[in-house]
Amino acid sequence: MSEDGPFDRRLRRLRRDRAAAAGGDGDYLHRRAADEIVDRLDLVSRRFGRALDLGCGRGYLGERLRARGIEVVSADPAYLFAAAAKGVQADEDRLPFADGAFDLIVSVGVLDTVNDLPGALILSRRALRPDGLFLAAFAGAGSLPRLRAAMLAADAASGAAAARIHPQIDVRAAGDLLLRAGFALPVVDSDGVDVRFASLFALVADLRAMGATNALAARSRTPLRREALAAALEEWQRHAAPDGKVTERFEILHLLGWAPSPDQPRPAPRGSATASLAAALKRGQ
Repeated sequence: MSEDGPFDRRLRRLRRDRAAAAGGDGDYLHRRAADEIVDRLDLVSRRFGRALDLGCGRGYLGERLRARGIEVVSADPAYLFAAAAKGVQADEDRLPFADGAFDLIVSVGVLDTVNDLPGALILSRRALRPDGLFLAAFAGAGSLPRLRAAMLAADAASGAAAARIHPQIDVRAAGDLLLRAGFALPVVDSDGVDVRFASLFALVADLRAMGATNALAARSRTPLRREALAAALEEWQRHAAPDGKVTERFEILHLLGWAPSPDQPRPAPRGSATASLAAALKRGQ
């Protein structure tokens, strides 16, 4: 993929570098998702020795893994995040690691804006040893409905449509992508999170702090004019509670997949069941 793919790589790195330089605690959603990944990892009976923290950000997830005795290699598309973690600067769809280098790969908050998500998943699977585990979390379909409505109102006021919110995938599409990438036993589910914001600007500030502002926005070349911004703010305020705050929704997709291994369980062949679904349902009545 070129630098000018669906998501401009240079712009994406720049925005993550700005988030790294700004500091602060705006990555609370990423920390929540990281905690959920660790909780899920604790349910796995096997032990892991070497992990890749893909899109390491401020290093929160990597530190939680190290506290469990796991060796962690950090990687991030942004130079400042990678340098702070003493890791590797690399795009998720251009990984420099050898096949089978890790038995665990974790990723929070970055794969939704990677240029080539199918390619990134394939490279992650290749970087895993047989029976290695992949765990990832990122914003999926259904996220940011209030922001989307505000941007649609802005476009209506300006008379020009622009791609201001990046495309999002749903649970079914994410599961299909894991299968296409060659993962075994894939599981995808969604964790809905509601966050209240004092203003539209507060939401945008938090997205910037997470390095999550839309990489397509700058390429639309149609910045919000005064009348468009006024329309966006009016639409936003339509959903305000009596205290003036607006509740925004984030749908965090959690992906799990295993690198194939001969000793993994296999689904039973179609038609090999000894009891019918109808009979099972009758017994449950």
